[in-house]
Amino acid sequence: MAELTLEHVSYIYGERTPFEITALDDVSLTVREGSVTGIIGHTGSGKSTLVQLLNGLEKPASGRVLLDGCDIWEKPKEMQKIRFRIGLVMQYPEYQLFEETVSADISFGPRNMGLTEEEIKARVSEAAQFVGLEPETMEKSPFDLSGGQKRRVAIAGVMAMRPEVLVLDEPAAGLDPRGRDMILKGIREYGRCTGNTVVIVSHSMEDMAAYCDDIIVMAGGKVHLCGSRDAVFAHATELAKVGLDIPQITKLALLLKQRGITIPEGIYTVEAAVEALRPLF
Repeated sequence: MAELTLEHVSYIYGERTPFEITALDDVSLTVREGSVTGIIGHTGSGKSTLVQLLNGLEKPASGRVLLDGCDIWEKPKEMQKIRFRIGLVMQYPEYQLFEETVSADISFGPRNMGLTEEEIKARVSEAAQFVGLEPETMEKSPFDLSGGQKRRVAIAGVMAMRPEVLVLDEPAAGLDPRGRDMILKGIREYGRCTGNTVVIVSHSMEDMAAYCDDIIVMAGGKVHLCGSRDAVFAHATELAKVGLDIPQITKLALLLKQRGITIPEGIYTVEAAVEALRPLF
């Protein structure tokens, strides 16, 4: 497991030009080791810039990014080691597939880590199971698969490297509800089984509610809210101020409570609502 910390991090696009834009402004936060942490915010809030800083794709204009207390930029020549420890899956990773078979594509990262063929095979099998790829798929060309399957192959390729921190930028973007659930459940299972830290960037409050332990809300390049899922969703008014909202099922639960129906606090998913309402029927 590993803990990620940002200390007073700022990032500026087009610095010292007429097009200068501050994407992140004095951001400080900690991603708990072993947690599944969600980062949410509207376009322009700074969340995508933030994830590019987490594994050294970009360097802060000021401040530090710490992995287990050590500045990831302390030894720039060893950045490859950092990227093995912090795996990043960018948006629409399926466009980066290139090998002849699914198995070969997933094994590309582990092979570049210098692992034995036996270890590579074990990691490929494990990662494929996490994302729900069937054994008969492994020797097919990734280009013959559906869009959702391609996405799973690409995510499995990073999982197979077993990064201590797995960072995913909108991993379910553009997928149908079944595809979203399959990928997000696999990502959560990866975190639970390995004990590694997972960071998921999303624009969906429903996804944050269903799959994350902690949530970081970004707005205007700053951290607007940060804490456990329950603590963040308790600030519905503040979320509304930055154009976000609590999940629809939570709104329904609050409405039922206002109408005199006994229902517990903290209903954020349909499954939780079903269990809470079942005794009433």
